[in-house]
Amino acid sequence: MVSALSIKELKKTYGNGVVALKSVSLEVEEGDFFALLGPNGAGKTTLIGIVSGLVNKDSGEVKIGDLSIDEESAQAKLHVGVVPQEFNFGIFEKVENIVVDQAGYYGIPRKRALVAAEKYLKQLGLWEKRHEQARSLSGGMKRRLMIARGLVHEPKLLILDEPTAGVDIELRRDMWDFLRELNAAGVTIILTTHYLEEAEQLCRHVAIINQGEIVERGEIKTLLASMEEETFVFDLGSSVSTEGIAKLQPFRASVGDRSVELTLTKEHTLDKALLALHGLGLEVKSLRNKTNRLEEFFVQKTGKSNKS
Repeated sequence: MVSALSIKELKKTYGNGVVALKSVSLEVEEGDFFALLGPNGAGKTTLIGIVSGLVNKDSGEVKIGDLSIDEESAQAKLHVGVVPQEFNFGIFEKVENIVVDQAGYYGIPRKRALVAAEKYLKQLGLWEKRHEQARSLSGGMKRRLMIARGLVHEPKLLILDEPTAGVDIELRRDMWDFLRELNAAGVTIILTTHYLEEAEQLCRHVAIINQGEIVERGEIKTLLASMEEETFVFDLGSSVSTEGIAKLQPFRASVGDRSVELTLTKEHTLDKALLALHGLGLEVKSLRNKTNRLEEFFVQKTGKSNKS
């Protein structure tokens, strides 16, 4: 497969001595929907900054497709769209102008930029707001405006840094649908998010960065299947007796009122847990993961919550 993004032995140390990246290597295949995860301060922002040309690297190689950001910087930037976490447009500017003016930075003629702006503002539900100042938009609309601006030059690679932060659930689902359609149309997407349900729902591959190093990478489904343990919550028809609690201790049981949390491993499987509960005369009404599975995997690999 062709790589949309190729990073080899990337290093960055800031002037204050903070080592942000320690020889990071990463490949993102063309057409992939890729999650880049890590706790705050792990190196995600520095990595994105280098790829987008906003931060200078100390050493290493970065290619957008087959274009080096060192040797073919201008052309490489044409293929990348970045949607940062912070709103960074003029709040007194009109919505359409924000998108069209962005296209100008890429040398796109205004006539063509107007067509692209209309396309993405309509797709993102902002067309009716095109003549309004950005300050009048809700937080969710501002997020969508950032995405429209990042797409106006039709990049092959789109990098989204917390695109649904502060967005309500319904709007978040709508944005998921839009991003899936965009990816299906051939745009490679790299997503950073603190909503790990979002990464599990949208992305096929993931890399977890911690303290400037990639600590895990691979296909999400494969990595989750390799988890050493998962915690499930079982909703029961009755309470667990004192005797029952003792018999469930191999599962590190934590008992609530008509519920129990059991930790499952390769040895203490879901089938065995259900048999144990049935053996105690307990009816299982429902069961669910205590946390999002990717969240649990993330904590196992970094020792931290993704919100830390």
